[in-house]
Amino acid sequence: MRILLIDDEKKLVEALKQLFVENHFAVDLAHDGVEGLELARNDVYDVLIVDVMLPHLSGYELVEILRKEGSSVPILLLTAKDGVDDRVYGLDHGADDYLVKPFATSELLARVRALTRRKGNVVGTEKIGVGDLQLDLVTRQVTCGQTVMQLTAKEFLLLELFLRHEGQVLPKEVLLDRVWGYEALLDTNAVEIYVHFLRKKLLAAKANVATEKATLHIPMIETVRGVGYVLKAL
Repeated sequence: MRILLIDDEKKLVEALKQLFVENHFAVDLAHDGVEGLELARNDVYDVLIVDVMLPHLSGYELVEILRKEGSSVPILLLTAKDGVDDRVYGLDHGADDYLVKPFATSELLARVRALTRRKGNVVGTEKIGVGDLQLDLVTRQVTCGQTVMQLTAKEFLLLELFLRHEGQVLPKEVLLDRVWGYEALLDTNAVEIYVHFLRKKLLAAKANVATEKATLHIPMIETVRGVGYVLKAL
């Protein structure tokens, strides 16, 4: 899972980055509000952690702008202010949670995990899914109804990313970066090829389980021309 951490306390930021990396998160950093807003707009994150007192653009302003633009990414505000009015102000402007400095790192990790579970597609800490399509992060098994789907490693990663961001348009560049990384330089057509494979397997799985019950809810990947792809629950 990927976090954007926006805070101008560089020592704190580096310490938190190390904490999250050790707990299997990918982390991007920004040290002011403008830089953080630009990253949040142009990439896909599972959680934003935003300090309130930022240079150039406050955390409150950053959150408000993202919400007005339609972003639904979970946001945790960090602040040294512990007054009730401050917490209410942050939550009213679109934040999902609020943590006062100084804090225990174990509590921060717990808050972040809780935010990822609120997104609606998380079945538990080990599974994610949309409708009758479920992905087990421990066994690496994908099921469509009662049918087990056979996916390659890259297809699994691609489907995981779509499920975590169901209903959100994912640009091709983001998919390349998150699934292939440096390997994307070797084959720029990888996204189109693997989306095609994944669509065929989803359709085949849906056909195989059509007799399981009257109505199946299997999400499908749609193309957003000139931008990327989106997984939509049907």
